[in-house]
Amino acid sequence: MNRLLGGSRAPVRAYNSNGLWLSEPHAVAEQAVELRDEGGFSGLKLRMGRARLADDIATYRAVRAALGDDLALMVDFNQGLDRAEAIKRCHALDELDLEWLEEPIVYDDLEGYAELARQLKTPLQIGENFYGPRELYKAIRLQASDLVMPDFMRIGGVTGWLRAAPIAAAAGIPVSTHLYPEVGAHVMRVSESAHWLEWQNWADVVLEEPYVIQDSALHIPDKPGLGLDWNEDAVQAHLWEYNS
Repeated sequence: MNRLLGGSRAPVRAYNSNGLWLSEPHAVAEQAVELRDEGGFSGLKLRMGRARLADDIATYRAVRAALGDDLALMVDFNQGLDRAEAIKRCHALDELDLEWLEEPIVYDDLEGYAELARQLKTPLQIGENFYGPRELYKAIRLQASDLVMPDFMRIGGVTGWLRAAPIAAAAGIPVSTHLYPEVGAHVMRVSESAHWLEWQNWADVVLEEPYVIQDSALHIPDKPGLGLDWNEDAVQAHLWEYNS
């Protein structure tokens, strides 16, 4: 599909977003090593927002001790903080050399994000809740973040992405994907300011031949369209019948 869109087939840089939830520091660090080794990943996403800031920082330090300093770490708060707590926590994390801080406050508080972006040194990431390219444009106009990561379901699919990504590129904003890595790999190849592909293996169980991850990159197969075929037996096994 990327050739149809005007691109070329090549590996797409990806980070592993499969886990690292709000568990104890040692457990998160052990899982981080496993996730890194799944595909030679050079980046992982770490979830934060525990009851105590000290526990979030302790988890970061445990992960760093297990992985070293060269691996990129992204932090996602999943909209779990209010403005005051976000200012406190994000400033406390600002010296940790993180790749980005993602959605610390509720997604539509663009004024709050603009204030955070002005104060922080660490890049601020938002965008999975942009409902169409105009929302992305509005956020960029307000200088609400340093990075954007549209979600295909909300941005308007491939067509919506192809309208949104040039807006980000014109503003000099790096663009990453949210979910749907098999689709994301294709559009990242035609996005001027392509940054990171978010990878999860959630769909692998129902795919005949999942995409290959190697050396922290998703490899697009040389097949028509998206290059995906369903594993019909797996699909059948996971069917759920709804009775109204």
